[in-house]
Amino acid sequence: MRHLPTRTSLRRVAGALTAGLLCTAGLAAPAVAAPPAAAPTAPALDDGLALTPPMGFNNWNSTHCRADFDESMVKAIADIFVTKGLKASGYQYVNLDDCWALPSRDADGRLVPDPARFPNGIKAVADYVHDRGLKLGIYTSAGSKTCNSAGFPGALGHEYSDARQFADWGVDYLKYDNCNNQGVDAKARYTTMRDALKATGRPIVYSICEWGENKPWEWAADVGHLWRTTGDISDSWGSMLSILKQNLPLAEHAGPGHWNDPDMLEVGNGGMTDTEYRSHFSLWSVMAAPLLIGTDLRKASDATYDILGNREVIAVDQDPLGRQGTVVSSEGGRWVVAKEMADGSRAVALFNESGRARRIATTAGAVGLPAARAYTQRDLWQHRSSNTAGTVSATVPAHGTVLVRVAADRAWAKYPPAVELGLDADALVEAGTPVTLTSTLTDLGRTPAGRVRVRLTGPEGWTVKATSPTTAASLPTGRSLRTRWSLTAPPGTPTGSYDLTLAASHRSPAGVRVDSVLPLTANVVLPPPPGTSGFGDLPWLSATNGWGPVERDTSNGEQAAGDGRPLTLGGVVYAEGLGVHAESAVEFYTGEACETVTADVGVDDEKGAAGSVAFEVWADDTKAAATGVLTGTMAAQPVTADVTGARVVRLVVTDGGDGIDSDHADWANARLSC
Repeated sequence: MRHLPTRTSLRRVAGALTAGLLCTAGLAAPAVAAPPAAAPTAPALDDGLALTPPMGFNNWNSTHCRADFDESMVKAIADIFVTKGLKASGYQYVNLDDCWALPSRDADGRLVPDPARFPNGIKAVADYVHDRGLKLGIYTSAGSKTCNSAGFPGALGHEYSDARQFADWGVDYLKYDNCNNQGVDAKARYTTMRDALKATGRPIVYSICEWGENKPWEWAADVGHLWRTTGDISDSWGSMLSILKQNLPLAEHAGPGHWNDPDMLEVGNGGMTDTEYRSHFSLWSVMAAPLLIGTDLRKASDATYDILGNREVIAVDQDPLGRQGTVVSSEGGRWVVAKEMADGSRAVALFNESGRARRIATTAGAVGLPAARAYTQRDLWQHRSSNTAGTVSATVPAHGTVLVRVAADRAWAKYPPAVELGLDADALVEAGTPVTLTSTLTDLGRTPAGRVRVRLTGPEGWTVKATSPTTAASLPTGRSLRTRWSLTAPPGTPTGSYDLTLAASHRSPAGVRVDSVLPLTANVVLPPPPGTSGFGDLPWLSATNGWGPVERDTSNGEQAAGDGRPLTLGGVVYAEGLGVHAESAVEFYTGEACETVTADVGVDDEKGAAGSVAFEVWADDTKAAATGVLTGTMAAQPVTADVTGARVVRLVVTDGGDGIDSDHADWANARLSC
C-alpha cells in the first residue's frame, strides 16, 4: 500500500482492514441481498448501450473529495460541454464520483445526497444535465462503504433499493467501486447490481471498477458495459505508462457494449507535458478506452481543449467496429500500435516511450492493410493527408505519439507525398566543442517531392552551420536529402536541455507547398570524471518516475523532492544511490568513456512485503543487464553491466507487470566506472 492518502491506498487499506477483521473476529461476510421475486435472473447484457466507449467527465482526478465538488461544478461542466463543443464532439456523460452522499442512510435505508454539496438533490442536477442533451452518472461501491475514509454508504446488501433510487433520480451511468467488499465474491457482487439495474427498467451504463483484481475481462462481458483493468491512474508519466502496458494485451476482450477500461483521463491536470497528454489521449483512443475527462474544465487551458476536442482522434476511439488496438512492435521503447477501423483503414500510433527523439517505423502490410500501389495517410494531430508507398514512419519526440490513419485509397495521388524529417544522432553537446549532426528528409510517397529545403535553428548565441547541401530539386520515392550540420554551444553554456528546430518544405507534383517542423532537444553535457563515481553525484540527461521525483541518496517519497528516507534493502542501509518508483528511467551521459555499472537493487524496506519491480541497465539501445522481477520479500540483488563504448547509460525500473502500487525501487550504491 502506498503511504500517500490516495484513493488507491485508502480503498486498499479499507479492504485490508476488512479482511483482517474477518480473520481475527471470525465474522461471516454478509450475504448478497436477494432480488425481488419479480426480478429477472441473470439477464444477458445485450441492451444496445455503450456500443462505442463512453465519453464524458468525472470529477475525481481533479477534485477528489474537496469542497469544490458540488452542484455548481457539475452544472458548469454540463454548460461547458455545450459551449465549448465537447458535446458536439461526442462527450455526453457528466459523472459524480465519491463523496456526493451523507455518511449515513436515512431511517428508511435510503441514500441521502449531501445537502451542502447538492442542496437541490441529485434529481435536480440530473434534470439540469438532461435539459442540455447530456446524461448523468453516479458512483457507489460494491461494499458496505465507499472508498473514501469518511465512510459513505456502499450498496452491498442494498443493491435493489439503491438502483431504484438512481433510476428515480434519472441516473444514466453507474460507476461501481470495490472497497469494503467484505470478502464477497466479485462476480456475485457485480452480477447482483447488474440485475438490480436491469430491474429498474431504466437504461443505465454499468461501469465495473474492481481494479482488474479478478480479471473481469474474462467474465464480465454479460455483467457490465466496461470494467477497470488496472488500479487507479495518477497524473504522472510513469502511472500512465504502467496502465498502458497492462491494458494493451487485453484487446481480444473488448468490443461494442463491453470495453476494457484503463481508467479516466488526466489530460490537463498539470502533472505531464502537453506532448505527454497528447500521447495519453492518442493511446487511450487507439485502445478503444472510455474517454472520461478528469480535469476541471472551468480552469482548462486552450491546449487542453485542443487535445480533448480533437475529433479526428476521437473518431478512432468511437469507431463502430469497436476493435481495441494491438501491438505490432515494441522494441527499445519504440511502440507501434494499430487499430482496425470499420472502413478498412488502420489507425496507427507511433509511440516513443523513451526520453529522446526516436525514429519509429512500420509498413502498411505490417498493420494489416492489403497490398496496394500507394496509400493515403492522414496525420490526426497535424490534420493533413499525404500519400505513401507503404512505409509509415516518423521521428517522434520524447514521450510523443504520432497518430495516423492509413488506407488503401484509390484517390491517393491527389495528396502530396509523405516525407519523413529526422536527425540521425542525439544532439549531445559539450560546450565549446563542435558536434556534427545529420538531418534526413526522406520521400515516403509514391510521387516525387520537389523543391526540397531544410533548415536547422538553435538557441540564440549557438553556432549552427550547414556543411552540405540543404536543398534538392526533386526526391523520388525512397530517396533522401541528407544534410550535415556543425552545432556548437558557446563555452560556459550550463548543462541542460535546449530547443532545436528542424524545419523543411517541399512541393507536390501539382505545386502545393507542404511545410514540416520537427521540434528537437539538444543536451549540453559534461563527460563523467575518470575513475568511479556514484550515480547520485552525476547529472542526468532525463528522469521519469511513477510517483514523485527521482531522489538522490534516499528512497522515493512519492511526493515532493527530499521526502525520502535512507536507502534500505533487507535491513542494510546504504549511504548512496538513487531512489525511484516504477515506471522509472534515468539517463546519464557517459561519452563512450565508461566501462561498468554496478549496484545493489531491490524494493526498499519502507514498503514492507509490498511492491514488485524489475531492474534494467541499457547501454545506448542495448540491454546490458536485467534482474527479472524482484519483490519486497526478497533480499538485495547485485547487478553488474558492461557499458563499454556507450554514449548514454539508462537505468530503468519496470513495474513487474502488476501495476505501480508500492513499487519503491532502490539503485543502492550505484556506481559508474570510467
